[in-house]
Amino acid sequence: MEQLGFEFEVQPKRLTKVSPARLATFADCPRRYRMSYLDRPTPTRTGPWAHSTLGAVVHNALRALFDLPPQRRTPVRAAALLAEQWQSGGFADAAQAAVYRERATGWVMDYVEHHDVSGFPVGLERWVSATVSTEPGRPASMIIEGRADRIDERDGELVIVDYKTGRRAPGEDEARGSQALALYAVAASRTLRRPCHRVELHHLPTGTVAAADHTEDSLRRHLTRAEETAEDLRTATDSLAAGGDSEELFPARVGPRCAWCDFRPSCAQGKQASPEAKPWELLAP
Repeated sequence: MEQLGFEFEVQPKRLTKVSPARLATFADCPRRYRMSYLDRPTPTRTGPWAHSTLGAVVHNALRALFDLPPQRRTPVRAAALLAEQWQSGGFADAAQAAVYRERATGWVMDYVEHHDVSGFPVGLERWVSATVSTEPGRPASMIIEGRADRIDERDGELVIVDYKTGRRAPGEDEARGSQALALYAVAASRTLRRPCHRVELHHLPTGTVAAADHTEDSLRRHLTRAEETAEDLRTATDSLAAGGDSEELFPARVGPRCAWCDFRPSCAQGKQASPEAKPWELLAP
């Protein structure tokens, strides 16, 4: 993003390649990061979670919708696409799955009915990447990459759109504070060579759109925080490769989230920290 003064040139040093998901996982629980990205073979995981299944179905239906010509993006077609994409992994039983299939159908139909879906997104599930530094003149320190749900272009600027299907409607503070959205904005600006400051969370269950407009300073703050996490991540990974103790370098950070951690079956501390959640407990009520 040129206006921020970030240095995008390739530097003669090893860069840390990160994604919003990797950074968030490491910050949340270093052990879960190790199990997700470093341990081979991958440790035993839980089965599917219903809320994740539901989110993927809705995302895939909306992606398919925007692949159609604008005149075909109707509520009825959105409902049909959701039916085509439907999966039942993680639901308690067929009856619960049927209830949420009906709800999700209503969500996508309402979304098409009440939002402008006539435009042509610049990207759908678009992979974006950027080599960045947090300060002008400093060598680049990391490569940010990831896949954005949707990238629009409005009035000559890019807009990052992220779909949400969770229990709670997000607010402006959540959109502004989302490191993932900020990093997508920086990477999208570099990849597509257009300015990007606006980020939006579209909550399908309520129809809420939580939006924030970043400044150069706010994006830089997010990058600085990401760089700090990336440095810790790189140090731990290098130390592990040099023969360091995996338990010390990637400690478990226990708490309520252990109840629904994917790697709960492989983490004794996580099992002790919190009772096991049912696969459908995080569904939007």
